[in-house]
Amino acid sequence: MFSVSKISMFVSGKDLFKDISFMIQPKDRIGLVGKNGAGKSTMLKIIAGFQEPSSGSIDISNDKTVGYLPQEMHFAPSMSVYNETITVFAEINKLEEEEKYIGEQLTIRTDYESESYHNMIDRLNDIHIRLDHLDADKIEQKTEKILKGLGFTRDEFDMPLSSFSGGWQMRVELAKILLTQPSLLLLDEPTNHLDIESIMWLEEYFMSYPGAIMMVSHDRRFLDNITNRTIEIVFGKIYDYPAPYTKYLTLRQERYDNQIATMKNQQKYIDQQEKFITRFKAKASKAKAVQSKIKLLEKVDRVELDEFETASIQFKFPPAPRSGQLVVEAKGLSKAYGDKQVLRDVNEKILRGERIAFVGKNGMGKSTLIRIITKETDCDGEIILGHNVEMGYYAQIQEKTLNENDTVLQSIENEAVGDWSKNHRIRGLLGAFLFGEEDVDKKVKVLSGGEKSRLALAKMLLKENNLLILDEPTNHLDIAAKEVLKNALIQYDGTLIVVSHDRDFLTGLTSKTLEFTADGLKEHLGDIDEFLNKYKLDHFREFELNKKAEKEKSTKKPSSGKADFENRKNQDKELKQLKNDLSKCEKKIAELEDQIAKMESNMSNPEFYENEDASKKAFFEHSNLKSSLDRKLNEWEKIGEKIEKLEAQ
Repeated sequence: MFSVSKISMFVSGKDLFKDISFMIQPKDRIGLVGKNGAGKSTMLKIIAGFQEPSSGSIDISNDKTVGYLPQEMHFAPSMSVYNETITVFAEINKLEEEEKYIGEQLTIRTDYESESYHNMIDRLNDIHIRLDHLDADKIEQKTEKILKGLGFTRDEFDMPLSSFSGGWQMRVELAKILLTQPSLLLLDEPTNHLDIESIMWLEEYFMSYPGAIMMVSHDRRFLDNITNRTIEIVFGKIYDYPAPYTKYLTLRQERYDNQIATMKNQQKYIDQQEKFITRFKAKASKAKAVQSKIKLLEKVDRVELDEFETASIQFKFPPAPRSGQLVVEAKGLSKAYGDKQVLRDVNEKILRGERIAFVGKNGMGKSTLIRIITKETDCDGEIILGHNVEMGYYAQIQEKTLNENDTVLQSIENEAVGDWSKNHRIRGLLGAFLFGEEDVDKKVKVLSGGEKSRLALAKMLLKENNLLILDEPTNHLDIAAKEVLKNALIQYDGTLIVVSHDRDFLTGLTSKTLEFTADGLKEHLGDIDEFLNKYKLDHFREFELNKKAEKEKSTKKPSSGKADFENRKNQDKELKQLKNDLSKCEKKIAELEDQIAKMESNMSNPEFYENEDASKKAFFEHSNLKSSLDRKLNEWEKIGEKIEKLEAQ
């Protein structure tokens, strides 16, 4: 279906990868893994056609399409959620406008026998066939289903994108891709900005997805639940495993252990032959045997160990200067985006040395509160920074703290003061974050998400901060880099605020949890494990689903005995009536579709237009039938929703 043939990519004087080839089959679920900067995102861009390789080719069947979700996106903030989503239906919108124009022309023109008139008839028929293929009459239904699955409520469809966090904006782009149902989905860190419920919905959606999927992700659970194949990029080469992530790790280690054992046995054999050659090479009587041994050694295919990436970032935060006892205080703090109230009457104190995790669903105000603390946005109420507070901020979206037109070296030089301004110290710092001499002159805009994350972390070391605020710091970091960052934060002696959905990262890192809910902020003492154990849960996924179940349960009125029986009886009666209505509606839809199909068949016959009055009347009747069909489809959808709600009770 998709063939990657001898792809090579030459970047900044070195091969990112060389002569890579593999096939993507229709039902493949591929996890693309490797260290940050190994070329994973570049590989996705090349397959998607957004970047040209240095050599090689991507062969795609004519009828196949590709959908690509990048790590970073740019939106039109004035567009509403719904309007931005349906921009993917540009072809349908254009065809419907043309359909309307042709319909109007056919009713007012009288040159029924002309070639142009018949061409319009043919074009109208082609449009109807294409619109039917694209399921044009189900745009609204499909769009609503996807947006709701990704966490949007119907009331939020008309809200501007600018009123949503980066995570919710990313969901809109994901919705657009899912609506087009491409033959191959290419996803670069799709779970970075998703909450647990949306991740689970996405997992379920992908399990029945009709096309192939290839993704870059550092979410092990997500990879294990979806993928059936893992392709690893290491030092410009690939290793292809027919297994999801966790099993791939086992297979990789087994392969490496087997290689070591084989190499040891081979080396033992080689040593024995070389000892024989050394011992008898001077004896004429053994000359023939020695030459035979030499020829045998020359033919030995030497076993080579697969290369493993072992380099990792190394750093620790500088000592924190002493601040006042009160670090941050919120007094009656509220924030709304239009009609959407994100934070309401927040009163909270953060004291020196506290280590706090912000948790909760996307859109509950975690990043908004951080933007208020960092003075990036205003609010109602008051936010107070304490005495001698020096703040270091790691933004969820790196464009906020990095200038994309600077080089890696300039990004550090522009911030460096004192001893840090010395060139050897700057280059030493960049080296600790895996930026070699060949990397320092790269523009920020060409860096991978992981490289930008490392650069942003390096910048934070240039200043002695006593308050660190990290907003989703693990999003673009590989597993090894996450561990290094966590260890550095554990040793940090200042005040810490972390926004994250990564339980493993938060475990043992924080001493207090602030839970952001629709009802406000709730404070829980202890680290994330204590917070979860309080609810007898093992991970965030179960926590958020349980919260949803509890909320739904609390909205139901208690009932028992006879009253409960009567309620159930009434529900069964209503459900039976709704199913009868649904059946009638489906029959009517089928009748209307048959009538429209017959009429369109007649309209494609030139003899149809011989009677001017009859043809005009038919066009109006056709329009009325289409309108009736649309109404019936809407009625069918609403009845179906009512049935689903009743059956869920």
